[in-house]
Amino acid sequence: MTLELTSPATVARDLGARGYIVDDALAMSTFLALRMQRPLFLEGAPGVGKTLLAQVLAEALAAPLIRLQCHEGLDLAQAAYEWNYPRQLLELQAGRDRGDVAVADLYRDDLLLKRPLLQAIDPARDRAPVLLIDELDRADEEFESFLLELLAEFQITIPELGTIRARHRPIVVLTSNRTRDVHDALKRRCLYHWIDYPSFATELAIVRARVPALAERLAAHAVGFAQRLRREDLSKLPGVAETVDWGAALAELGVDELDPATTRATLGLLLKYHDDLEQLRGPRLDQLLAEAR
Repeated sequence: MTLELTSPATVARDLGARGYIVDDALAMSTFLALRMQRPLFLEGAPGVGKTLLAQVLAEALAAPLIRLQCHEGLDLAQAAYEWNYPRQLLELQAGRDRGDVAVADLYRDDLLLKRPLLQAIDPARDRAPVLLIDELDRADEEFESFLLELLAEFQITIPELGTIRARHRPIVVLTSNRTRDVHDALKRRCLYHWIDYPSFATELAIVRARVPALAERLAAHAVGFAQRLRREDLSKLPGVAETVDWGAALAELGVDELDPATTRATLGLLLKYHDDLEQLRGPRLDQLLAEAR
């Protein structure tokens, strides 16, 4: 089954069939981004499913997924393209040996190393890929300026070659954990959506879809506990991804109920900081488990 783009409801249905549960607002944003061929910019806390949406879209559309993982110091050579300097030197030496050196011949398409951004708009592609620009907030602010032409026109200008324009516009998903603000100029080129922590019913549906082996009553208690943890003063609140991982671990253990001993032994699947774990090692954990029932 491929993704049906007749309405937000059909998008929600088809994504849900692949274990990705969306609310009405996210279904609408995804539908409009696909129909209008606009980049979709997703912000939210870590673990709420921003990256996973791009992966599921690629699966649903049977499209290749091209991922650019952002990091501090990311530059154009790593993200878009760079010239194959060793081959250019060989070409230059060969030209000198023949006595017909032509600098223009050193800047050909076959001497260009295509990185994720350029791969996504490669006119040689026979169909649109899904381009995931992940954790944009980790890159330096200067890197955002590299993206403006791509997001607005789906093209990249290379001084030595000219402008390369997509024949099939890629489906672009950008994500940010909001460790810093992304510039308005970039946001204006995108449809924006904030993904919040889901409601109890939605998160339970996600866990049931992703971990079908987990008993329903145990899944409900696990989700209730994860949601209760999010109201605590923790360094890192557990995301939906952590709840799913925890549910999978509980299914592997074959436990029938969520008791304090099992919860303490597996708490590292939900919490990733030592101080948070220590905060819940005592009676406080028993209390939260009871409140989550």
